[in-house]
Amino acid sequence: MPKAKTSKSTAKRMKKTGTGKVARRKSLTSHQFTAKTRKRKRKLRKAATVSGADTKRIKKLLPGS
Repeated sequence: MPKAKTSKSTAKRMKKTGTGKVARRKSLTSHQFTAKTRKRKRKLRKAATVSGADTKRIKKLLPGS
């Protein structure tokens, strides 16, 4: 059976954590910060985890990491 290839576009956007979850960055963080509250901007800085429904599909795209 051939090696499983890593999806490079997914690898640049997400990574596996030490516990096996998949971490991702949040969206809406590039412009229009004056329209966002201080609390909202603060929460956008933190990384989020991929939902359980999508985790299995994402992990297939990241076999080597």
